[in-house]
Amino acid sequence: MPAQTLAARAGHWLWTCRAGFEPHLYEELEWAGAHPRLLGEALVESETVTGLSPAFARAGYRVVVSLTGGTPDAVAEAAAKAVRSLPGGGPWVVQSFTPDTPRGNTLAAPAEAMEAAVRARLPPERLVDDAQRAREAGAVLVGLCMAPDGVTVVGAVPAREALSLAAGGRRRMKRAGESPSRAAMKLEEALDGLAFEPGRGDVCVDLGAAPGGWTQRLVSRGARVVAVDPARLMPELAANKRVQHVQESAFAYAPEEPADWLFCDMAWRPLEVAQLLAKWGRRGWARHLVANIKLPMKDKNPVLLRVRQTLEKEGGWEGLTVRQLYHDRDEVTVTAHRMK
Repeated sequence: MPAQTLAARAGHWLWTCRAGFEPHLYEELEWAGAHPRLLGEALVESETVTGLSPAFARAGYRVVVSLTGGTPDAVAEAAAKAVRSLPGGGPWVVQSFTPDTPRGNTLAAPAEAMEAAVRARLPPERLVDDAQRAREAGAVLVGLCMAPDGVTVVGAVPAREALSLAAGGRRRMKRAGESPSRAAMKLEEALDGLAFEPGRGDVCVDLGAAPGGWTQRLVSRGARVVAVDPARLMPELAANKRVQHVQESAFAYAPEEPADWLFCDMAWRPLEVAQLLAKWGRRGWARHLVANIKLPMKDKNPVLLRVRQTLEKEGGWEGLTVRQLYHDRDEVTVTAHRMK
């Protein structure tokens, strides 16, 4: 790790990640032939590689300009000039963020002030205020990364190609008072990134459901849930008419009929979980998959590669995405579907 934050190079990519996971992101980018470079805590740079979507990256932006030093007004003017130079002339969603580290978080207030100053220098008719509308508006996400040691990076990515619509990939979900565990926020963030999500009448199977964090959020959407776990659910979930609690091992369970969605958040060995999910795909027991894979080992990328291969080659799951989301810790979230 460099002693001070390094400036990113224009035309390269700036990736953000969870603090402490820079080596895993670096290795992933190196395997892809993207020639990565550590810039500082939670920040990695790489060259452009077509179709690159690193699992350990929260967000990625093509660097327009890096600014070092200067007064806030001078930096804001230079950043606004960089935005105006982007091809197409808007629409833009301008978002400021800091690296998700103790040093980075101290810059949150200056970063917000910088965002306001840059937006004030741009034509208001070119700005989109709601990031969630960015994809349908064909907007470009403009990331203003205010990093320690006086480094500010201006990057951009078409919203339709972005890993996350949240600034710096920090998608904070609110913890509902009735949610039984932090796991509920992981599910909310995973569903937030999908084109559609479970709705009223959908049949969902939740493997390893207890105490019921994911089941509770699915029921709140109107879905019917088969919750599979030998342990007990929260009493209010066990009594819910839209919840069927099957008290047996997820590895032994076989559904009576195919489900619309398969969910899984089990604290179990990753390759065994991948083989279980592959069985569901191979046998056509579900059409959509959302699962959390635990990665407690130090050497994560080789295991993650085998998980991918198991799900795609043995399970037949398509459109596989593998991401370490904001609410993930030593784990990643996978989503996929089956056409048949």
